[in-house]
Amino acid sequence: MLEIKNLTVKYDLSDKSSNICALDNVGFSVKDGEKIALIGANGAGKSTLLLTLSGVLTAANGEIYIDGIKSDKKNLKELRRKIGMVFQNPDDQIFMPTVYDDIAFGPRNYGEIEEEIEHKTDEILTNLEITHLKNRLTHKLSGGEKRLVALAGILIMNPSVILMDEPSSFLDPKARRRLINILDKLPQTMIIATHDLDMALDLCERVILLKNGSVRADSSAKEILYDANVLDECGLELPISVLAKNL
Repeated sequence: MLEIKNLTVKYDLSDKSSNICALDNVGFSVKDGEKIALIGANGAGKSTLLLTLSGVLTAANGEIYIDGIKSDKKNLKELRRKIGMVFQNPDDQIFMPTVYDDIAFGPRNYGEIEEEIEHKTDEILTNLEITHLKNRLTHKLSGGEKRLVALAGILIMNPSVILMDEPSSFLDPKARRRLINILDKLPQTMIIATHDLDMALDLCERVILLKNGSVRADSSAKEILYDANVLDECGLELPISVLAKNL
């Protein structure tokens, strides 16, 4: 369970008098195993919310609870095992020379034994259908391969919650469909920030729509993604698949 209460994030924390907020009093809860699409125009606050949930950014106000544990400096180490984030650009996340070493970095950092790490890595590579990449050099991977390796590096830590920022960006149609199918099978709670509204419709039952740092709508994917008026109000258009049905 993920709970977010009255979350406010300011652009400049040093200026206590500033009222300019990247997120303004955002609150919602997420059930275990729920997949949520986080949508909104550029600058709506999607990436800011993900970075705050993952502990990269600090909130000016509000509370975050993951499995009942409050997100603060005291619990940071424990919480980083419960929540993992896949960044929009996998090159910002992959830094070890080989695929195996990159995936193994997290558990090695926590002192797990190598035999157990290799067993976990092989299992994840199999589940993601990328066993052939195990010993490949990371800088020679394609964009789609890098995204799956970045995801594998998160999955090996067995998080309760996975955050993803624009996971389908830079992917060709086949790689995009493969990623959607893989994400659909994963049991973890997911919050997926995306402009790919067709992916949101395929993968997520619930959508949270942000506008100017606040929650404009929070409902079923079909209710929001079929509503041309509310999407237009927030600088978005209907998914291509929905538009095609209306032709």
